[in-house]
Amino acid sequence: MTEVSVNGVCKSYGKTKALDNIGFETEKGEIFGIIGPDGAGKTTLFRIMTTLILADSGSVAVAGYDVVKDFSEIRKIIGYMPGRFSLYKDLSVEENLSFFASVFGTTIQENYHLVEDIYRQLEPFRKRRADALSGGMKQKLALCCAMIHKPRVLFLDEPTTGVDPVSRKEFWNMLARLKSQGVTIIVSTPYMDEASLCDRIALVMNGRFLKIETPENMLRQYDKTLFSVRSANNASLLRQLRKMPEIKSCYPFGETLHAVAGKGFDIASLPARLVSDGEIRIDRINPTIEDCFMELNEK
Repeated sequence: MTEVSVNGVCKSYGKTKALDNIGFETEKGEIFGIIGPDGAGKTTLFRIMTTLILADSGSVAVAGYDVVKDFSEIRKIIGYMPGRFSLYKDLSVEENLSFFASVFGTTIQENYHLVEDIYRQLEPFRKRRADALSGGMKQKLALCCAMIHKPRVLFLDEPTTGVDPVSRKEFWNMLARLKSQGVTIIVSTPYMDEASLCDRIALVMNGRFLKIETPENMLRQYDKTLFSVRSANNASLLRQLRKMPEIKSCYPFGETLHAVAGKGFDIASLPARLVSDGEIRIDRINPTIEDCFMELNEK
C-alpha cells in the first residue's frame, strides 16, 4: 500500500533550481531515507511534502490526500520534525508535550504508549526548560511531540545532525520500534552510515535523485575495483593517483584515500608506480554507501 507518492516535483528559488523532477513512492511501514549533503534540496522537499510550501510543478499525495487540495487533512495525520529545533524553548519538557497533544485534540495519557520508550529517558528532566536540554535530549523531545497524536506518516528532516554518536544510535533504535508499530517514516540525513538503517534510500545531489534502491542492492551493484591507499603523505599520493589514466577517481576518506579503477585492475602493480617518503599501504576494500554516492555523482 502506497503511503506517500511524489511525482515530477520541481521547485526553484529565483535562478536556483532546488528540486528537479523528483519522484518516488513509499510503502506503509517503510523507513525511506533521503541521503545527501547540505544544499542538495532535502529540506525543500520535506516542506513541500508537509504542506508548508508549494511546488512549482508536480504532485504529492500523502495517504491518498493531495498536498494542495487536502492540506488540512494531511496535517492531521502526519508528524513533522524539522532540522532546526522548533519547540517552545521557554516551556518545560512536560509543557511542550502537553501543548502539542492538545493542538491535535488528544492527551499525553491517551497516546503515552506511542512515546513511552522515548519519554522514559526524558522523564528525569520533565520540569527542565527545553532550551536547557542537551542536543540528543532536544531531538528526543521533538520526536515525542511529533508522535504524540499518533501520525500515519512521520517526516524527519536531518534529525541526528549535531547529535553525539550514542544519541544517534539510540534515535535510530527508536525509529525501528516506531516502524514495527506500522508508522511510515521518511527521514533525511547527510550521514551516509545511516543509510544502511533504512529499508530503501534515495541518493540526492543538486536537487536530483541519483538512484533509489535498498542499501544492500546499491552495494551489490557497485562494479568497480575499489581500494584504500595510505602513507605518511596522503596529499602527494592523491595527486599521483589522480594523474593515472587507469584510476577513474580518487578522494580522501578519513585517514586513507579511496581509489576507483575498472574491473580487473592489477593492484599489485601499484606500489612500484607510487613515490612516498615512507611505507605505502594498499588494500582492496568493499564499497560503502558513500563510495556508491561518489560514483553516481561522478556520472
